[in-house]
Amino acid sequence: MNHIKTHMNLRKHGLVVVLALMALYSCVPTKSIREENKEVPEQYKNQSLDTTNIATVNWKAFFSDANLVTLIDSALANNQELNMMLQKVDMSKNEIKARQGEYLPFVGFYAGAEVEKVGEFTRNGAVEKNLNIREDEEFPEPLTNFSAGLSASWELDIWKKLRNGKKAAVLEYLASVEGKNFMVTQLVSEIASAYYELLALDNQLSIIEQNLDIQQNALEMVKLQKEAARATQLGVRRFEAEVFKNQSNKFQIQQKIVETENLINFLMGRYPQKVQRSSQEFITTKVDTITSGLPSQLLVNRPDIRKAEFELSASKLNVKVAKANFFPSVGIKAGLGLEAFKPKFLTHTPESLAYSLVGDLVSPLINRNAIKAEYSTANKRQLHAVFEYEKAILNAYIEVENQLSNVKNLKESYLLKEAQVKALTESIDLSIQLFKSARAEYTEVLLTQREALDSKIEIIETKRDQLLANVRLYQALGGGWK
Repeated sequence: MNHIKTHMNLRKHGLVVVLALMALYSCVPTKSIREENKEVPEQYKNQSLDTTNIATVNWKAFFSDANLVTLIDSALANNQELNMMLQKVDMSKNEIKARQGEYLPFVGFYAGAEVEKVGEFTRNGAVEKNLNIREDEEFPEPLTNFSAGLSASWELDIWKKLRNGKKAAVLEYLASVEGKNFMVTQLVSEIASAYYELLALDNQLSIIEQNLDIQQNALEMVKLQKEAARATQLGVRRFEAEVFKNQSNKFQIQQKIVETENLINFLMGRYPQKVQRSSQEFITTKVDTITSGLPSQLLVNRPDIRKAEFELSASKLNVKVAKANFFPSVGIKAGLGLEAFKPKFLTHTPESLAYSLVGDLVSPLINRNAIKAEYSTANKRQLHAVFEYEKAILNAYIEVENQLSNVKNLKESYLLKEAQVKALTESIDLSIQLFKSARAEYTEVLLTQREALDSKIEIIETKRDQLLANVRLYQALGGGWK
């Protein structure tokens, strides 16, 4: 009969515990967060449905200039910002190990020694004095205690709080890797852009020097015309002013060359020095056609989108971690060792053997505001991550669309610039011949020379812009980090 009553009491206690846990679970708040929108247009504007994508090409194959490849290689090895990012990646990797260790048992070794003297008129003192023991078995005074052994503690991860925390750390590590990859694409793009800018400046400087020779010859011609009374001092001074103007522009371009070289040196993590380059064939550099693939490929190829995706997944797990804080935590503590009031007794087993085993269950009951606040914050962070992810996709698509349009328009512009340069270059000789035969004013010669110089500068800038547009389109599609 007693056995039956005991069994019934245990069932009642178990039922009470289950009901209490169900009541606790029902009090846990839940918040619904909308899912992220991954939809993108089926294709880019005025582009085919071809899946061939330049983003899959390694950057060493994308750039054909050997000098540029060498510069990028050096920058990827020595750039300080990239090296700092690599340290952050390693720190994220260590966080995985830390989170993984949290749901495994903690085992430690302990050793201790203590001494205690209690008063005779205390409970412990009175007990010791009145014990009926032999003289050689009396407690030593003061009483010492020596111990050594192993201790262990383990939190049972019933609600997967610790495991989800570890998974979130893994996703955050992967996000940091993608952040590093995105920085690589930016660095490759910056080096290439600065390099093409440098080549353009070299060519502009060469054009100005060639034009100065033409203007010097024109100035000498006008002076001879003045001596022959076929021109005035006004014409001479106007030609001199044009020469001075272009000599001034020459120094400005030389300063830009120094600054651009030093920008490349900075990105490479080195002190100022000459940047190796070949500028002679810049204007004839072929601008390759880039295959853009499909917009859906951006989700795989763009490191910034992948980074936002991993951060979003991590934020979802962090919501689960925050929610698990509402539930009871179950812990186990155990110890096994030796303990005695004299060191020589430590080896006397089983008398000196000491062990303990404790299990506890702790659950938040009253004043759960901090837990609620953390749970609410985790939900807000998840929603923020949703917006960041959608923003990254939208931004990537618009960047590609802009550069596709830019590449197309620059190609048309360059063809017209070529025709303009050819016409104005031919007009220089014609204007000089007409001026010599008194069939044109000196102002026409000046204007023709100025327009020809401007057109040559502009076509160099257009060629530079074409190369930069290709680099930016390559980066926008997700190329440059592989």
